[in-house]
Amino acid sequence: MAASVGRICGAGLFKSNKTNCLRQIKSFSTTREWTTGKKTLFGSLGVLAGGAGVLIYALDKSVRASDLELHPPENPWSHSGWFKSLDHASIRRGYEVYKQVCAACHSLRFIAYRNLVGVSHTEDEAKAEAEEQMITDGPDESGNMFQRPGKLSDYVPGPYANEEAARAANNGAFPPDLSYIVLARHGGEDYIFSLLTGYYDAPAGVILREGQFFNPYFPGGAISMAQALYNEAIEYSDGTPATASQLAKDVATFLKWTSEPEFDDRQRLLIKVIGISTILLAITYYAKRFKWSSLKTRKIEFRPKNK
Repeated sequence: MAASVGRICGAGLFKSNKTNCLRQIKSFSTTREWTTGKKTLFGSLGVLAGGAGVLIYALDKSVRASDLELHPPENPWSHSGWFKSLDHASIRRGYEVYKQVCAACHSLRFIAYRNLVGVSHTEDEAKAEAEEQMITDGPDESGNMFQRPGKLSDYVPGPYANEEAARAANNGAFPPDLSYIVLARHGGEDYIFSLLTGYYDAPAGVILREGQFFNPYFPGGAISMAQALYNEAIEYSDGTPATASQLAKDVATFLKWTSEPEFDDRQRLLIKVIGISTILLAITYYAKRFKWSSLKTRKIEFRPKNK
């Protein structure tokens, strides 16, 4: 800026009135000089913001370090990444694990049988799964409730009629609904996998009440749910070896899908957004580089009238 002003005001035409020229050009400038007070104020605010961020980070770390549960490690899930999708074969196996093991205590009341169509089952298979359940419906013409086979529109029925019945059957503990359990727990599917495979004998000094088991991934370490997954606990329909870790991996993937049924659609949308954005960015660069070049490179001069 100073160099361009010097070239304009230093020309032979402006030598006699150089001071006035500089003042006039400066008055047209869009920049404003910052006072020392403003610089000090914004500098102090920046230091305070940075110090507050460091303090919050340190407090977060200290609180996490004092937690009474072991944080689950990150596992290399097949759906981790920007362009990865859920393993639908694993979702199907995970449904089998839920149906044969988890459904005895946990509900899945936000998932309907129609949601399985095109994800883990065909329409006929999903209808067959629904018809295995007897659903209370009604009232009929006489005002009575009746039992009927399930339909695709029905939601997966829970094992208990209400929360009190669930607590009575589990020594006061209430088995949570698993529809959105992955989103409801810190660590997501890593937490589910670690919890299901993390049962150990209680270490010295840890006192467990009757009906409690030790699991370091559960807050406090004492959990009312007994270990549910063992090697060959069930038999997969596709012949996959049903080890405990395989069962935990599949049911964790299934619960990831129940928590985010739009996961694959969101991944496809991301690919479309990146593709369209790339094209628009190239067009924008071309317009800026070639169409706006005359505006970006033009020179504005101030020529005062001669007295």
